[in-house]
Amino acid sequence: MKRSEINQFMRNAKAFMAEKQFMLPPWAYWSVADWKTKKEDAREVIDNMLGWDITDFGSGDFYKRGLFLFTIRNGKFNVDRKSYAEKIMIVEENQETPMHFHWSKMEDIIDRGGGNLVIELYNSTSDNKFDTTDVKFKTDGVSRTVQAGGKVILTPGESICLEQGMYHRFYGEAGKGKVLVGEVSMVNNDNSDNCFYESIGRFPVIEEDEAPLHLLVSDYEKFL
Repeated sequence: MKRSEINQFMRNAKAFMAEKQFMLPPWAYWSVADWKTKKEDAREVIDNMLGWDITDFGSGDFYKRGLFLFTIRNGKFNVDRKSYAEKIMIVEENQETPMHFHWSKMEDIIDRGGGNLVIELYNSTSDNKFDTTDVKFKTDGVSRTVQAGGKVILTPGESICLEQGMYHRFYGEAGKGKVLVGEVSMVNNDNSDNCFYESIGRFPVIEEDEAPLHLLVSDYEKFL
């Protein structure tokens, strides 16, 4: 991905979140120069990988297979006492986050506004394949069941609880507009807790054609 593309995705995301009156913490808007003067006071942000996270999953086509995320809060195993995490995401119509599950993390995915979020579900087998059994889950505390590969459509205000080992992929429903998506979960570790069904790239390789507007979580080590 080009840095200029990432910068534009950030501008678009800030405009959409402002439209939905979802506000980010002040450090979200720091420049690289700000980070260099304030990084010691913001060690938790850096060490726990809080902040901007934009990926095309190695697809080369962000709007076909990609995701905007911003990690607002997150603990770190065996380091701090925070046992929870929160993210905000933006999902475009038909923009796929590919099939995956988490080894350790249980999460609630919440449609915070905009369009509808489509989620496809499978149970996983012991060798990380798709199971053929029905998938049992809860939406807003109400028990539901779908067949393997079945779809759940969340409208604004609805949420789903995804347990460990539950394969899921999601995308915005066509014709309904892009979706502001919340995630509330146990501690998140994208370096070790994701099992993707396909072999993909989680963090982008960036072509530096202009300066960063804001740092991505994958930029901290490089720039700081």
